[in-house]
Amino acid sequence: MTTTTEQKPAISSLSKTIPLAIAAGFAIAASVPPWGWWPLAFVGFALVDQLLKGASAKARFGRMWLVTIAWMYPAMLWMFDLTAPGYVAVVPFFGVYFGTVAALTPSTTTRRLLLPGAIALAEWARWSWPFGGVPLAHIALGQVNSPLGQTARVLGPLLVVMLVVVVGQALSSLADKQWKASGIGAAVCLAAILAAYAHPRATNIDEIDVALAQGGGPQRTRASADQEPVVLARHIETTKQLDQPVDLIVWPENVVNPGSLLNRQDADQLVRDIATAQDAPVLAGWFYAVSDTETVNYHSVINPDGTETDRYDKVRLVPFGEFVPLRSIIELVNDEIPGRDVRVGTVEPVLDTSVGKVGVAISWEGYFEHRYRDAVNNGAEIIINPTNGSSYWLTQVQTQQVASNQLRAIETDRWVMQVAPTGMSAFIDPDGNIIQRTGLEDRALLIDTVSRREGRTLASIVGPWPILILGAAGIVWTAVSSSTIKPIRRRFP
Repeated sequence: MTTTTEQKPAISSLSKTIPLAIAAGFAIAASVPPWGWWPLAFVGFALVDQLLKGASAKARFGRMWLVTIAWMYPAMLWMFDLTAPGYVAVVPFFGVYFGTVAALTPSTTTRRLLLPGAIALAEWARWSWPFGGVPLAHIALGQVNSPLGQTARVLGPLLVVMLVVVVGQALSSLADKQWKASGIGAAVCLAAILAAYAHPRATNIDEIDVALAQGGGPQRTRASADQEPVVLARHIETTKQLDQPVDLIVWPENVVNPGSLLNRQDADQLVRDIATAQDAPVLAGWFYAVSDTETVNYHSVINPDGTETDRYDKVRLVPFGEFVPLRSIIELVNDEIPGRDVRVGTVEPVLDTSVGKVGVAISWEGYFEHRYRDAVNNGAEIIINPTNGSSYWLTQVQTQQVASNQLRAIETDRWVMQVAPTGMSAFIDPDGNIIQRTGLEDRALLIDTVSRREGRTLASIVGPWPILILGAAGIVWTAVSSSTIKPIRRRFP
């Protein structure tokens, strides 16, 4: 496991490497939702390990780049409908991240120590840059229903990524009849799983009854003025179906959308009326223009007495959807971009309600672990992810968002509730189990009892830093040792 002996390439000819790289990528893609065949990720990385063994740095880059292409093009197909040029361009770009860390990781047996951290580093890079990153279709999403998913409680999703690679390498070692290396990999994963189950858990403070209102309607529709009153009316009618008292009512992102056919005062009164009629706070999603250049996207607390007592404005915005990077340049070549940018919020992602502190991650923010970590570190006892996936094609975005919230629930040890106007909406417990989930396009009212909880996981305290440091240290060690060893070899052949 720890030797640095040179290895002969297991696979050298293009006629073999190209099909195997594509097969590895397809296997990783099939492990993430909507397919969710999580064991295939291990098969994918077993093939990756064989492809990198004994290969030159140039070959390692090319092979891992091709694996990434075969993984992300099918797993991110939803993006084609949103922006075909962006879809075509971004996948090869992300392939450079993974190709680079593969090239910087040695092809000797030492790779089994360094590749897991290097792949985690590449995942974090694409979750972060450019324009805030695209953390969809990633390796950890495929493991929410596997034993490895629970390890997110210890060191977050990057630990899950590392362990997937470790299992893949253990299978690769098994194929090479390297029993000790395979056993060590299995032992590492078992230790991580045991640590996850031994991790101290958050404590329950109280139980509350929560209602999630999904108004329904067709998928793959774009925002338009004539839908403003229709969408709001659907959610009002859905909420009126409540036939039992609840402590909290949660609506999706931007279903209260004042504009040309619905003025803000009337919309405001409609929300207040429903809070009064149901005698429960309504956490409602608002979206409207505040100037010629800005809109706002926020969630607010509307109480039964008609008062608005708290508000959270979205912080992490969707590039080219809620803000346009390099707008002055983009406008020269594309006249279909949004005319206004969403104003960036500045407050912590927590709403104070009469039944406790509610963490909020609006839509896109649900894919970013640090938004939930910020919520818990600011006292959130439960977490909501109000979203609007009605414009998206297929089911990839919706199913991956549910999986992302399963990870977030495990990481934070909190109940997480996702609510969308046309689906999917879900209750997810602190172990990442889906307690209830709606389908697409249905009108639905989900009601469940959830626990307000206090206490922080190790993942919410330390964030991604231990894994990032480990991954970066491995690459630095490789560079330093290589530059030290090569001159010695030239002197003493």
